[in-house]
Amino acid sequence: MDLLHIIALALLQGLTEFLPISSSAHLILLPIIADWQDQGLAFDVAVHVGTLTAVIIYFRRTIRALIVDWFKSVAQKQTIGDSKLAWAVLFGTIPVGLAGLFLGDLVETSFRSPLVIATTTIVFGLLLGWADWQGKRIRNENRLNWFDVLFIGIAQAIALIPGTSRSGITITAGLMLGLTREAAARFSFLLSIPVIVLAGGLKIIELIESQLVIDWSALCAGALFSAVSAYLCIFLFLKMLDRIGMWPFVLYRLVLGVLLFWLFT
Repeated sequence: MDLLHIIALALLQGLTEFLPISSSAHLILLPIIADWQDQGLAFDVAVHVGTLTAVIIYFRRTIRALIVDWFKSVAQKQTIGDSKLAWAVLFGTIPVGLAGLFLGDLVETSFRSPLVIATTTIVFGLLLGWADWQGKRIRNENRLNWFDVLFIGIAQAIALIPGTSRSGITITAGLMLGLTREAAARFSFLLSIPVIVLAGGLKIIELIESQLVIDWSALCAGALFSAVSAYLCIFLFLKMLDRIGMWPFVLYRLVLGVLLFWLFT
């Protein structure tokens, strides 16, 4: 990979991982449209490490409180501080873990076509717009009950289909449940941490088993650029979310979906 490919793919991963527009769709489509060679498994691992680093640094105080209160709740067998939210993040990760375990091969083969991506980009973009329009936006993430968490967790599992957008569909689910935009986004970002850890762990195992020759300089550059762009993306997205709403992303998804149908049909 040359430097241009590294920067473009890393910035793309960092910017789209947390925006409701699907990072997997963009990472699949950019090499196809630009006629680039597939970036490979090792680079995918590197940019995911970058985005994981960004979200952990941004939410470091929240994560520290979640971990401390979770251990206290386990020891004392009662809800302590933010322990309920910590349990919600863990519980909400179960559906996507099970879906990835049983449907991973199908997702990696049948669902990676440009037409599937075009369809999911439009359909789930419209659903995001509807949820933003109809949502009551009166609750925060600390008021989620177990049904709410399961609903958002199942939504996250659907995001295994490229083009759906993990952040997009979990934010959509949160808005449908009456969360504020910022609360839906925060819970979506916290949910991303165990998901990225699980996905990255599986990719690392595959990488070790493949015994590929690794270009460490390319991987380090990819991780760095994706981390910086992801951190800035989270910061700006949460800062501007109440002002701009979801409709700019909805319109982007509609334009992208139509473009994909035009290019690949």
